[in-house]
Amino acid sequence: MRQSVLLLCCFLFLSNVLQAQKKGTVKGFVGDTINNSSLAGASISVLRAQDSILVQFTRAKENGAFELNNIKSGKFILLVSYPKYADFVDLFAVDSTQLMIDYGKINLEDKGRLLSEVIIKGNRAAMKIKGDTLEFDPKAFKIAPNAKVEDLIKQFPGIQIDKDGKITAQGETVTKVLVDGEEFFGDDPTLVTKNLRADMVDKVQLYDKKSDQAAFTGIDDGQKTKTLNVKLKEDKKNGYFGKAELGVGTDGFYKGQAMFNKFWGKKKLAAYGILGNTGQVGLGWGDKDKYGASNFQVTDDGGINFTGGANDELESWDGQFNGEGIPVAQTGGVHFDNKWNNDKESINVNYKIGDIKLSGTRNDLNQQNLSSSSIYNTSDKSFEKNMFKNKLDVAYEIKIDTTLTLKLNVDGLIKNSNTNEGEMQKGTDENGNQLNNLQQTSTNEVDDKTLNINTLLTKKLKKTGRTVSLNLNQSNTNSKSNGYLNSKAEFFSVSVITPDSTKVVDQNKVNTISNTAFKSNLTYTEPLTKSLSLLLNYGFNISNGKADRRSFNQSANGNYDILDPIFSNNYELDQTINQVGAIFNYKKNKTVLSFGSRFSGVNFKQYDVYTDTYFKQKFVNYMPQLNYQYNFKQRESLRFSYNGNTDQPTLEQIQPIRNNQNQLNTILGNPNLDPSFRNNFRGSYYSYKVLTNQYFSINGSYNFTLNPIISNVVTNDRGQSVSQFVNLNDKAATSFYLNSNFGRTIKAIDMTAGIGLSTNKNVNYNYINTKLNQTKNSSYSLNANLSKYKDKKYNFNTSFGPTYNVANASINENSNSNGWGFNGNFWTSVELPGKFEISSDGNYQYNGKTDVIPETFERFIWNATITKKFLKTDNLRVSITGRDLLNQNVGFNRSANNGNINQSTYTTIQRYFMFSVSWDFSKMGGGEIKPN
Repeated sequence: MRQSVLLLCCFLFLSNVLQAQKKGTVKGFVGDTINNSSLAGASISVLRAQDSILVQFTRAKENGAFELNNIKSGKFILLVSYPKYADFVDLFAVDSTQLMIDYGKINLEDKGRLLSEVIIKGNRAAMKIKGDTLEFDPKAFKIAPNAKVEDLIKQFPGIQIDKDGKITAQGETVTKVLVDGEEFFGDDPTLVTKNLRADMVDKVQLYDKKSDQAAFTGIDDGQKTKTLNVKLKEDKKNGYFGKAELGVGTDGFYKGQAMFNKFWGKKKLAAYGILGNTGQVGLGWGDKDKYGASNFQVTDDGGINFTGGANDELESWDGQFNGEGIPVAQTGGVHFDNKWNNDKESINVNYKIGDIKLSGTRNDLNQQNLSSSSIYNTSDKSFEKNMFKNKLDVAYEIKIDTTLTLKLNVDGLIKNSNTNEGEMQKGTDENGNQLNNLQQTSTNEVDDKTLNINTLLTKKLKKTGRTVSLNLNQSNTNSKSNGYLNSKAEFFSVSVITPDSTKVVDQNKVNTISNTAFKSNLTYTEPLTKSLSLLLNYGFNISNGKADRRSFNQSANGNYDILDPIFSNNYELDQTINQVGAIFNYKKNKTVLSFGSRFSGVNFKQYDVYTDTYFKQKFVNYMPQLNYQYNFKQRESLRFSYNGNTDQPTLEQIQPIRNNQNQLNTILGNPNLDPSFRNNFRGSYYSYKVLTNQYFSINGSYNFTLNPIISNVVTNDRGQSVSQFVNLNDKAATSFYLNSNFGRTIKAIDMTAGIGLSTNKNVNYNYINTKLNQTKNSSYSLNANLSKYKDKKYNFNTSFGPTYNVANASINENSNSNGWGFNGNFWTSVELPGKFEISSDGNYQYNGKTDVIPETFERFIWNATITKKFLKTDNLRVSITGRDLLNQNVGFNRSANNGNINQSTYTTIQRYFMFSVSWDFSKMGGGEIKPN
């Protein structure tokens, strides 16, 4: 009996061992569909379905046969490739019930006949390759209940997302995220990835989007943008979804956010609202305007406009928040788009409204280097700013027929901003003797209005590649400001305690600035041969501007009604511009080359109303360009470009306008300035390998400006400076930049790792007390990054590395500010039992001491959140968040420019804790989302 039991145990053990040793085999034959011949040497790859890591690789034999053995149990992707043929991709599984996978005859199709379409066998392939497009199928990935698009694409091989939602794909930043090929709510990628639900997605496409002009003409101009396109399921295009969140924190911090989306048919409606003081000021509030612009528009015509940032105007504010001060924001917006008439007509509407308040203090330390000495300035400033903004843009497109399309873009802006600032400034010499003292307060209120109308008519002619387009643009801007300047400047002689001179300003400043411009551009493309095309354009622009700036002194009755003619001016500007250009485009096999130039002739006339005098100029702007691109293969390319531009001086540099906004710094105009010419060279190499998720990129640029416009500053022994812009004839301002990145998935530890090197250098000039000063600013940095993601377990990402900065000026040996620094970032999230989740992120910054600033700066900002999920679909979440747990978030900035070294500290958001509740809701197609 005992022997029988032992024999039985041995039999069971051996059977289990034999069963465990069973591994799978994949085999087949590779041929083509044209003449059914075998494709010897075709590459056969087996990739792990979870992350597309290469498992095995072989090549087809002479008769096209292939066989791969010893494949462990699991899900895999079979990838069959052959030059000039479309790839074959299929998902298969190996388990105890299926150890032999025989594909039989696999016929590859010629890319030319297939129009670069990949053959897909089966319907659950994780990734498909369509020409230059990678297409991901969400069905092959795990989608958690209530997951967003961001949670889905984190699982895609070759794509990383940081804590702020920035997407990096194949080593390049993704700048556009589309929904069904259309921009959704302007141009803010995170609005799509953080709010659309993953269960609504049918497929996600990754590709390099061509420019509008290249897409229309068929002429590849080499301009491409890394783009993700989220295509929705047909049954998920009807219904609604959204999110609501409310949080209350310590020290008076709070936040609230709500978003609602409704899709029905081809219509999309979305609305959002945000309020709080945690630093979030809107969804894409600062995004660049999508409308009122076109690639067909003449954008670099050398025109000159009056701007609201003239030197004698008090400071205005554009409503952006860069971390300085404490913001209180209330913003919202509505989006609607629709297609009808068999998709021949479409409309896209966006409206945004917002109010943001900002308050805080700032301390500045400045070393102003002179030819033989230095002046040390300290400044303490308090500020309160407010801005209210309304913006509406509408885009309408109609396809009149298969060859004729009309696009109409209209956008308008109404903005009111006001500022209230107080400042105390003190200047001393190298021995600590006081040179000057300034006390100043200023208030300013600005009303801005902008209207742009852009019309684009495109026509494809009978001959393939022959096109014509007409672009018309009308723009109107108007700015009115009213402010008060009250300042008192005291000046001291060396070793004297009391001031020996005092200057007082007490004025009301009223400015009215307007610009009206009409621009037109006619573009024609002609295919000269199969490989060579010609693009011709002519543009005519006419613009008018008015700038009435008035300063009023206070009269005896207390009213500001005495015009100060010295600090007032009234100018009118008229100009006409004619521009012509010719660009040749050569495209054959792997090479794309374009070269040509544009010329613009400008007639400029400025009228001084006060003095009844005219200032006229005629000049020609020359803009050569060259672009070269060589595509070694898919996802490997080399690019080079050159662009030259004539840079005209600005009106603020030309106009002989005196200002007294800052009594320590006076700027004079120079009507005798000549234009400078800027040369820009750029080059890049990029490579990405899908099988190993390996990317390598290197890009750089070199710029030099001939006859540059530089500042000429004269500073007296009291610290008073008078500056004027002049041309430098025998020197060139230069700048250099080089950056390289390499990364790949390390199979042994299933982690993505990368390393980056970058350097840049700038050489600029300026005159200090009639002596030419050369400043050199350089930086060198090394950065390493690691990331790892496991669905429903954890997500980890970190980057860190040292920097070395060089800043010195030839005029003063004491101006060198060379020093080391270090930066590091991490963010991670971990799923815990009981539907708990912990997430954390941190930033470490170190700035070493320099010869000028003998103090180091160091801070570590650490944030953490613990979240509990409720309900069956996890769509109710309760969170406790700690921001800046170590309370080290001190506003800090250090810079060097033109021999001046600056260091600033300022008010910013510091440690607080917040309790928040968020609720996601959805009813799309079949109803509420169900857990997997």
